[in-house]
Amino acid sequence: MNLALVAHRSEDAFAKALLEGLARTPKRIPSKFFYDTAGSELFERITRLPEYYPTRTELSILAASIAEIAHCIGSDVELVEFGAGSLSKVRLLLNAMRKPRTYVPIDISGDYLLDVATMLEAEYPQICVNPIAADFTRPIKLGPLECSAMHRVGFFPGSTIGNFGHGEAVSFLRNARATLDGGPLLIGVDLVKDPAILHAAYNDFEGVTEAFNKNLLVRANRELDADFDLDAFAHYAFYNPVAQRIEMHLVSRTHQRVKVCGEMFDFAEGETIHTEDSHKYTLDGFRALAAEAGYVPHRIWTDPARLFSLQWLEAV
Repeated sequence: MNLALVAHRSEDAFAKALLEGLARTPKRIPSKFFYDTAGSELFERITRLPEYYPTRTELSILAASIAEIAHCIGSDVELVEFGAGSLSKVRLLLNAMRKPRTYVPIDISGDYLLDVATMLEAEYPQICVNPIAADFTRPIKLGPLECSAMHRVGFFPGSTIGNFGHGEAVSFLRNARATLDGGPLLIGVDLVKDPAILHAAYNDFEGVTEAFNKNLLVRANRELDADFDLDAFAHYAFYNPVAQRIEMHLVSRTHQRVKVCGEMFDFAEGETIHTEDSHKYTLDGFRALAAEAGYVPHRIWTDPARLFSLQWLEAV
């Protein structure tokens, strides 16, 4: 197994995004840069927190509907997972699928991806595992099908689609459709719900989400010769009901000046760095978004409380 490197060097992309984002008003850092090795590990801790419902709810939907989902996927498949992370959910699919041929996990954190893909390859020696270290939000062109695979199917769990604005989400779905050669996509979509549930999920008692948010500053200090004082910033996450999204920020506790890559940036007291959005959808709202990208949900599975959904999208 070889780790294919498709993206630019992560340090260069991170530096460019951070310098551009801190020069903006309001300041912003794209959420994809959370996921260095430390950030990926922190996120895995978040998924196990009692307040964080998405992962366990999505897993319960997968487990309850796995036979139907496997039937939709079919046999002799190359399964492509966008934003693969720890590869925990894909095991449910691989165990239920008929004759899966190839698995292509794509993730921005190359070192972490190689570690988890190596473990998965040992568990499934009959499957060709071809990890790709890349920014999956950009267009990715895969080579010819390998290992007797007949067609491609996409897998995008975890409601990561919610991290994109409307235009970005449509662009991602269009790019995914091209990457999959027009093949279907199984996608996790978080649903609109009681704001109290959302607030708890992004403001956990143990402070793991705070550490995950601040890891952006830790990473900048380590990789970009920055001098962020972590104690001078506060984690702040809230639900915006009009925009139907969680917003996550780092709030400057005081007036301060920070150095990044030799450049200086001033922060006013109370000024924020906007680090993440997590959009929530109604079923009709996501259907309309998918239609803009040339997809239609042919099957939708939800939990009894309708907290979360898995949707089977097919190109029209």
